[in-house]
Amino acid sequence: MYPQLNRSNSTTVAHQVQISDDVGATIHIEPKDNPRAGEPSQAWFALTRKGGRVIPLTQCECELLIYAEPYTPGEPALLEPSLEPVSAERYQGIPGAEITFPRPGLYQLQLNGKPKTEGSFQPFKFNFQVTVAAGTFSESKTVQNINYPENPDVNIKSGLTIAVVALTVLVSWLVVFFILREIKRRES
Repeated sequence: MYPQLNRSNSTTVAHQVQISDDVGATIHIEPKDNPRAGEPSQAWFALTRKGGRVIPLTQCECELLIYAEPYTPGEPALLEPSLEPVSAERYQGIPGAEITFPRPGLYQLQLNGKPKTEGSFQPFKFNFQVTVAAGTFSESKTVQNINYPENPDVNIKSGLTIAVVALTVLVSWLVVFFILREIKRRES
């Protein structure tokens, strides 16, 4: 039915594949299906009809919505990157987008599409789960999982904060020591 597509749905294989009515979709994210937070990743979607014919972006009104997991139906998308035609592997003009995931964690990529020419293929909606690793680029020294809301009281700050607290405690002890020593000296 879909000779170009591997039917595995495992996230451990290089490409995830889904099928909806008469359209199959394969997703791939560079680099090597291992996106990193804060670093741009190129994602592409190989869309094919029954029989293996490619559906280029020029024939599809497609949109890509990205949600942080856990996703609650009705919540707005975290990202809505615009799709551009790309050429990848043996596919020409397929939907692709550059995505920069803000934080490590689990995301849902939802690709919706309908034909520009009615009846060319059935409308589709594919949901792909993507795990994003910690990146090498970070605007902040704090680490936060995308799956939990930010709580500034819990964030671990840089080593500078710890050094300031330790220095304050040390100075306080020295002040108490010298005060007690002065009191003892006056009593003598």
